Amino acid sequence: MKLQRTNSIAASGVKLLGYGAAGAGKTSLIPTLPEPMILSAEGGLLSIRDADLPYIEITNINDLHEAYAWLVGSDEAKVYQSVALDSISEIAEVVLNAEKKATKDPRQAYGAMQEQMADLIRAFRDLPGKHVYVSAKLDKSQDEMGKILYAPSMPGNKTGQMLPYFFDEVLALRVEKDADGNPVRVLQCQPDGAWLAKDRSGALDMWEEPHLGALIKKIGGEL
Repeated sequence: MKLQRTNSIAASGVKLLGYGAAGAGKTSLIPTLPEPMILSAEGGLLSIRDADLPYIEITNINDLHEAYAWLVGSDEAKVYQSVALDSISEIAEVVLNAEKKATKDPRQAYGAMQEQMADLIRAFRDLPGKHVYVSAKLDKSQDEMGKILYAPSMPGNKTGQMLPYFFDEVLALRVEKDADGNPVRVLQCQPDGAWLAKDRSGALDMWEEPHLGALIKKIGGEL
């Protein structure tokens, strides 16, 4: 039996889920990670082209499995301190479309997608010795009282509901206006009743600057 200590958890890598509306800048957060490797399923890396970062294009589920095996077993991958999945919502759509082609039963397709995504998310979340940033699209819904709620978006209600539970840090990337009316990007790190957010580390404020490297240092996740 291997005994471990809780103070070593952050040192093995901080795992973050970030979500926001289209154009909010989820992809633009990636260059703020320490030495990132990008797994891109959206093809939307134009906004960070000047950062000149390495990436692997994910077009199907096999690409993702191969990327994971490379990250775990390759000496070449050891130089990367962080892994960014951009975005998990798009990856889930790829898996779902493949399952729909394999079966005529939509319920079976969604169930198979949910199982695959749960396994994949756990695998990447538990990558040893690496920070992991997973981006997701924004879901806007309304409760029975008519209140608008914001959360990460995934195909299938169960898949979307389970996603935040895999991560200790759930960050809502929001675009607000400053005192002069200019748009500014901020990360919401704690819930406010409308936006889903979570900080299990207890180290983050309600609002933080949109810099993942700074957040990782604040949490204490030095590798």
